[in-house]
Amino acid sequence: MTEEHRFRASLERLLRVNPASKPAIYMQLFDASEIRSLTYWLELLFSAGIATMGLVLNSPAVVIGAMLISPLMGPILAVGLALAAADIYLGIKSVVTVLTSVAVSLALSALIVWLLPFHSPTAEVLARTQPNLLDLGVALLSGLAGSIVMARGGGGGGVTALPGVAVAVALMPPLCAAGFGLGSGLLAGVVPGAALLFLTNLAAIIASAFLTFFLVRMDSDEVRLQMHLMINERAASDPVYAVLHRTVLARHLGDLGKLRWRVLMLVVVLMVVFVPLRQGLLRVRDETVARTAARDAVRRLVPADALVSQQTDVTGDRIIVRLLVSASVGTDQVRQAERSIVQRTGREATIAVRRVASEEDLVALRSNLVTSVVVPAPPPPPPDLAAIRTDLLSRLKAPIEEAWPNEAAALKDYRLVVSPEQLAVEFIYESRTAIDAASEETLTKIFQARLGYPDLKLTFRRVAPPRGAPGAARRPAGGAAR
Repeated sequence: MTEEHRFRASLERLLRVNPASKPAIYMQLFDASEIRSLTYWLELLFSAGIATMGLVLNSPAVVIGAMLISPLMGPILAVGLALAAADIYLGIKSVVTVLTSVAVSLALSALIVWLLPFHSPTAEVLARTQPNLLDLGVALLSGLAGSIVMARGGGGGGVTALPGVAVAVALMPPLCAAGFGLGSGLLAGVVPGAALLFLTNLAAIIASAFLTFFLVRMDSDEVRLQMHLMINERAASDPVYAVLHRTVLARHLGDLGKLRWRVLMLVVVLMVVFVPLRQGLLRVRDETVARTAARDAVRRLVPADALVSQQTDVTGDRIIVRLLVSASVGTDQVRQAERSIVQRTGREATIAVRRVASEEDLVALRSNLVTSVVVPAPPPPPPDLAAIRTDLLSRLKAPIEEAWPNEAAALKDYRLVVSPEQLAVEFIYESRTAIDAASEETLTKIFQARLGYPDLKLTFRRVAPPRGAPGAARRPAGGAAR
């Protein structure tokens, strides 16, 4: 026995992995990646729907519930087991299930968000759009924990009995956050950020599962022989197995290639996500340094009891600090604080200070108001009835001259009628025929608009001209009010 085999055997004993339970574990993950399972798809749809609702409602409790329901951990662990055991059949079967699950979850989440009348990203959505290397570390440790639990027999509860791992690795929330971005019309930053977080978790779990299952010797000849005997009984009705048998892969269903190529494939995938995650971590570091420098500069600039509020915005190469203070701050002090931020961060800094009245200022102002009593000017006397009458009649004169149809009817007189219920104007005109209803309505609207009184009522009274007289007499110079 080589040193490698002795080390793996020792680790297997330390982890208390029962060799007799390995075929059952294999079949457990094989069943977890079964694409024709109704239970699996129901759990996936429920989980995606709950996660999407939790993200929209900004409810961490609802999002955690979706993590516990999600069945995605099963087929993802199966991919890692397939790589460790060099089983191409299990690998393709589990990869197909994972890809189909991702597509269905994205589509359902995008559909739910598209049907909503609002598409504003919440804090729960935005929290999953800026992953960094810390998220990769969490995913790796969570994947190792879940793989070890599975290698020891699933902890007595199977693939879905890993609540702690499911919450820690959070597969469904970032996937539904990406669906939120799709359903909202490709929101800037939401789709790529959430997709990167999901791919990070996916790659880390597969790598952790591969490492764990390989170290506990899930690729031993005894396990592979028993596994193939058990799987062949079910493979006959599996469409994936039938398709593979018609391809050139039929001769390699039990062989996924040499170990070094499988390791290299995982390393390449991890390196692909490592680059943007490292940039995200550096961005978090720079923002933390900038905020710390701004906080220290403000602490030296303004006493703690005089600082009402502080807002720090870090955008690109610029730091903007907005302060609300109750004490006077000199311009030279502000410039010195800005220079200290620039020296520590290398970014341009601007500090905007706005002063508000302190309690002492309010006391002084109150005393000044008490001692300086201002006598208000007496109100102007109300206008008498004659002035009101003159004003109203003068306002009537201009629209009468502009709108009255003198050619059809001679205006003899007009009266302003004031009552508790309404304000009305009565027109007395001389004409052989009465003014039609359409003309009366037009005149009413003109007077209402010109006088700014929409409830003004107009009445029209016709007086027949004397016999032998022309149809119109000259119009009067004024009117009466009663």
